[in-house]
Amino acid sequence: MAFRASQQSSQMAEETPSFLDALLRDFPAPLNPESPLPWKVPGTVLSQEEVEGELIELAMGFLSSRNALPPLASSLAHEAVSQLLQTDLSEFRKLPRQEVEDNEEEEEKTPVTLLDAKGLARRFFNQLWEVCSQWQKQVPLAARAPQRQWLVSIHAIRNTRRKMEDRHVCLPTFNQLFGLSDPVDRAYFAVFDGHGGVDAARYAAVHVHANAAHQPELPTDPAGALKEAFRRTDEMFLWKAKRERLQSGSTGVCALIAGKTLHIAWLGDSQVILVQQGQVVKLMEPHKPERQDEKERIEALGGFVSHMDCWRVNGTLAVSRAIGDVFQKPYVSGEADSASRELTGSEDYLLLACDGFFDVVPHREVAGLVQSHLVRQQGSGLHVAELLVAAARERGSHDNITVMVVFLRDPQQLLESGAQGAGDSLVDERSRGFGSEPMNQTPRRS
Repeated sequence: MAFRASQQSSQMAEETPSFLDALLRDFPAPLNPESPLPWKVPGTVLSQEEVEGELIELAMGFLSSRNALPPLASSLAHEAVSQLLQTDLSEFRKLPRQEVEDNEEEEEKTPVTLLDAKGLARRFFNQLWEVCSQWQKQVPLAARAPQRQWLVSIHAIRNTRRKMEDRHVCLPTFNQLFGLSDPVDRAYFAVFDGHGGVDAARYAAVHVHANAAHQPELPTDPAGALKEAFRRTDEMFLWKAKRERLQSGSTGVCALIAGKTLHIAWLGDSQVILVQQGQVVKLMEPHKPERQDEKERIEALGGFVSHMDCWRVNGTLAVSRAIGDVFQKPYVSGEADSASRELTGSEDYLLLACDGFFDVVPHREVAGLVQSHLVRQQGSGLHVAELLVAAARERGSHDNITVMVVFLRDPQQLLESGAQGAGDSLVDERSRGFGSEPMNQTPRRS
């Protein structure tokens, strides 16, 4: 999938009224209690803390399926969620199930308010309908403002695995989605690689960015906000996992471009790299059990790292940090690492991918593969992610594979510049705090 976000204001002006007209023709009135819902309800109950992220996910999926332009979809979703959260939701409150604990020790538990997901989803659609009806008469300026254009190429395949457990997020209109009105443009991109089921990866893809948007330090310390968002999402998912008896986990990597600064955060072995003037810049060190610091941390907690076709935590997981994995906590940590880097304008693109890609395609070969694709496609980067996924599959990857390429310059410019020697060297960003050891490319499965 290729995604070119944020069109010019003239296109917005032409398409917004027609989009709202078409939606209100298909849904001429709010839903009644017997009407089928136009989207899949996210489970049976939601905690109070999960409501915003889950409703945003419903709205964005629904509006995008109807080809709403990203700025309009994000603005509508934000307005509908904001209005709903200001209303009394007590009618949807449900009592948590009383479950008997096997052990005698009482865990200190934070009270969790659970809400009926289906009833809430119906109320939310009607709230979204109301906003669309209001905006049909006059669309707010914020929803029509032109945004920076982004070219993002995304491709994801199940490959030979039984299930697809990867998820990805592309939010070029981050500010509009969360009603941020400061002058700093923000765009968010992420890849999550689940194991033991898709629940944790899906949860992270819904809630990490929502948690990041509400961190008080987002304007002053975006990297810290991302790191805290991972921690908070892990905490929330663990509550859900215990409540619903889920055992899955997920690695993840995200990038937030705020103004002229790149901020990244990661858990596990999903990775992001930067290509600048044809050279690969190493931004991070993935969390693997064989890393000396990770091995020492696990052993200090009473766990162990052993080799069983690859290095594993307690003989099971091949990653040392992840969201979820409730029965492997605290050995599999939910604490992310983060880093920041100033952008100069000479950067070519970011590449985010799961281990299904990076286990078989070395960093140093990425730039050459991309450049060859641009030559063949005469400067079009729309399908470069497909080429990279195909390359990983041809090299023997049997895992789920997700690749996201976020262009920071026009691909045509990259083709014209030639980028002599692309992929011949790897720039290690030790002095910038992006990792202090050589990358270990030992294949592993999560």
